[in-house]
Amino acid sequence: MKHSTKVGIIGAGPAGLTLALLLQRKGIDCTILENRSRQYVESRVRAGLLEQNTVDLIRELGASERLDKEGLEHHGVYLSFNGVRQRVPFKELTGGRCITIYGQQEVVKDLIQANLDRGIEIVFEAHAKHIEGIETDNPSIFYQHNGEEHELTCDFVAGCDGYHGIGRQHLPKETYNEFRIEYPFSWLGILANVAPSSDELIYAYHERGFALHSLRSETVSRLYIQVDNDDTVDNWSDEKIWEELSIRLGTEGWNLQSGPIFEKSITPMRSFMIDNMQHGRLFLAGDAAHIVPPTGGKGLNLAVADIRFLASALTNWYENQDDSLLQSYSQDCLRRIWRAQDFSNFMTYLFHKQAPHGSFENLLQKSKFDYIGISKAQATTIAENYVGLKEI
Repeated sequence: MKHSTKVGIIGAGPAGLTLALLLQRKGIDCTILENRSRQYVESRVRAGLLEQNTVDLIRELGASERLDKEGLEHHGVYLSFNGVRQRVPFKELTGGRCITIYGQQEVVKDLIQANLDRGIEIVFEAHAKHIEGIETDNPSIFYQHNGEEHELTCDFVAGCDGYHGIGRQHLPKETYNEFRIEYPFSWLGILANVAPSSDELIYAYHERGFALHSLRSETVSRLYIQVDNDDTVDNWSDEKIWEELSIRLGTEGWNLQSGPIFEKSITPMRSFMIDNMQHGRLFLAGDAAHIVPPTGGKGLNLAVADIRFLASALTNWYENQDDSLLQSYSQDCLRRIWRAQDFSNFMTYLFHKQAPHGSFENLLQKSKFDYIGISKAQATTIAENYVGLKEI
């Protein structure tokens, strides 16, 4: 079965869904092919930290009704080193900008509904098999749906299908370089039915390892601890997790509240990117082109930043027959990607245990932490990167 559209989008995550809404607003037809079911993508737990730029765009697209009601604005972050805690105030250091806590699965639900309400076609359980003709004016995406083989012809293909998707697999290997870091530790993450014990996020270095206090709502807490790469959730009882979190996050006069844990998982820490995100009529965005460790909260936000550039470039092509923004797409995206990679790497190395307590490397970590408290410039650097740079 053969179908046609102007822009074929592979992947119904934040990147693909946002691109479709931006294109539809300009009258550019598109179709989204999603490998998984709607139920699966709407329940898939991922990040929950939205930069100011991301929130502004969701509002601009008219998809922020639930976000505005349920999202929790944070105007600072707590940083702790062996029980000594300091606060970085976003509002006063960034001209009033902030972050919003709102689960990625909730963002996806809202964006899917907005797409469907506006008549954008999303084909769920569409297994994209391969892409042909990306060096021609009419590439095709071949996919399987309901046991039938389909061909979607289009002007452009947007690979928004994640690290394991077919998008990057169709970039010629000689057109890009890969960069990667596999960190020597992982995160054990939990979701728990307990009100957050802090009004803002807490990043904590401890001689026993890193810990993070986050949240998903006023009644659900999201917390993490550093574990070895070969560790398993079977080694961690609920009691052991809460005890370790209490130790690592602890500071004088503050107590961690515990509650029923309803999800546990271990996430490896890695940085990955390629230095070219396009070839012919194929363009990549989001995790298909780059992965950052979750320490900086940049994954979803970087994907949306890519889409801003891609949507502008495609709009310029359709409205003005001008391909200059398409030609510069990778370089435009890479400036922000490298900045996010650096910030995520900085936060990862600052707060994770990598060397014995009292060693040269450990004391350098403490020196960097102490400098945040005495230098407004350093605190501003962290605040600006955390809430998302306005222009880059």
